Amino acid sequence: MADVYDFDNPWRKIYELPMACAWFAASAATLLMVYTIPVVPLRFGIILTSACAFFGMIRGMQAWKRYRDTNRIKLSGRQFYKLPEVLKIAHKAAEKNSLWLGSGFQWTDIESGRMHALISQGIANQFGKAILNNEGAYWLHGLSREEDMFADLGSLVGHTLIVGTTRVGKTRMLDLLIAQAIARNEPVIIIDPKGDHGLAENARRVCEALGKPDSFEFFHPAYPDKSICIDPLRNWNRKTELASRIASLIPSETGADPFTAFGWKVLNDIVNGLIATGTRPNLVQVRKYIEGGPDGLLLRALRRHFKKHVPGWESRTGSFIKKYRGNEALAYTSFYKEIVVHEAQSVDLDGLISTFEHNRDHFQKMIASLIPILSMLTSEPLKELLSPDFESGHERAITDAARAIKADKVLYIGLDSLADGMVGSAIGSLLLADLTAVAGDRYNYGIKTMKPVNLFIDEAAEVINQPTIQLMNKGGGAQFRVTIATQTFADFASRLGDENRARQVLANTNNKIAMRVLDSETQKYISDGIPKIKTRIMSVMYNHSIDSSMNDNDAGYREEAAQEEADLIPPAILSELPPLHYFARLSGGKTIKGRIPILIT
Repeated sequence: MADVYDFDNPWRKIYELPMACAWFAASAATLLMVYTIPVVPLRFGIILTSACAFFGMIRGMQAWKRYRDTNRIKLSGRQFYKLPEVLKIAHKAAEKNSLWLGSGFQWTDIESGRMHALISQGIANQFGKAILNNEGAYWLHGLSREEDMFADLGSLVGHTLIVGTTRVGKTRMLDLLIAQAIARNEPVIIIDPKGDHGLAENARRVCEALGKPDSFEFFHPAYPDKSICIDPLRNWNRKTELASRIASLIPSETGADPFTAFGWKVLNDIVNGLIATGTRPNLVQVRKYIEGGPDGLLLRALRRHFKKHVPGWESRTGSFIKKYRGNEALAYTSFYKEIVVHEAQSVDLDGLISTFEHNRDHFQKMIASLIPILSMLTSEPLKELLSPDFESGHERAITDAARAIKADKVLYIGLDSLADGMVGSAIGSLLLADLTAVAGDRYNYGIKTMKPVNLFIDEAAEVINQPTIQLMNKGGGAQFRVTIATQTFADFASRLGDENRARQVLANTNNKIAMRVLDSETQKYISDGIPKIKTRIMSVMYNHSIDSSMNDNDAGYREEAAQEEADLIPPAILSELPPLHYFARLSGGKTIKGRIPILIT
């Protein structure tokens, strides 16, 4: 505990300044004495003058350091960087396998101790009320000397969470990270529920500045003429994934109620039937056979199966067609169940037949919640945008997650959730599930030289789903770097319907960047994830007593230094961060206090 007594208040008055002046004055006086009083030895006078000047310089440097540290508190405003400057820094950072996070300093127990000391002394009392800026506690950024801050690119595979209330700079942080990912010539996918025009334009301009404007692709339901077409059912590893992808959109409290289970079964049967007939499943095809019934699809699937596996099937089905008076669907189904099932059974056909034979009234009741979902995803203009099936020679651009990643594209996906939140959320969930399938394919069959994929999700609580959790949990092996932004942690629990699933999302982010946070639970989560520190406090006590009977006075003075546990970043301080300022806790335990520039394109 010996070091406890080495206590110094960093915000006390600069006592070193008058001491430095006194030493310099003594040096000057000594020098004057040497030249005015003959009895003073010259050598002794010069030595004494030099010693006083030396101690004056030491105290002067100490005074300057305290003055600089005190006045730096008032110097942190906003920064503006032009796009070429950002790209230049990005290239240099990439060469060192690093990511630029703006300017700031490493936040340690030293800076935290200075903060606690200033708060205990009173910020307004120390610097005046003018420092209490309406935009936030800019003084936090003056607690140490700032420099460019970098993070190891390898840590991004552990995924990143950006949290902050509205209008504090989350999207501008994404701008900075996206620009650097594009500069590294890596595939970038941006999912933006709000459809922020600035986010899209900045990404486009970065591509243009790098001489590759064609690499930018734009999707937005509100601008169908400008949008590229995306098929969210294009990529899959197992056929059942497609049914799960759509069934996850069915409103459900548990995700395992009878309506969801039945909807999944019907979707899976339709998808299997489409694949069995050589038709690529898309949302329009699925809706067609769920709304109109699977009769036509079943007939096509049976014919294809008979041609491939049943010799002479046309003549052998004649008696069944007569029996059912020309109803081919019933005739072929009966022929399959009585004859073919023993020769060439098909599990896919078995499922489709069970859906075909299901009681129609009960069938319609059970899929009542599924039809509205398919309707909103296949209505104009989404019919062409999400289920592209054009004739050869068409001019519409079409992509999917796998194609965009392979071509190193920058794919911006605006969901227009402000205008239609339900449809935007559904589109986002489907596309994230598609990305999860691509990640699984890369994980299983990818090559060692595959480039990292940078996925950025703004307002992530609008679209996050179970496949996204799987992507974050296992996407590291597929070289997926996921960055999600949200306002509070409660948004995830509300979206996923389960606090445990929300914690899964948080647990899968090794890098956490906190901007201004007003939610107390989110503040506590950020603060509790960082080790505590020991801060030094000094208490001073005076006492005075008078004994009238003894005519005696007694006085005392006592100083006591001690240590107490404190938060490295107090939860409440997160609510006072100015716009564009942040605290970051990076993979490996490094903590940063930083600020990001505004990108001028």
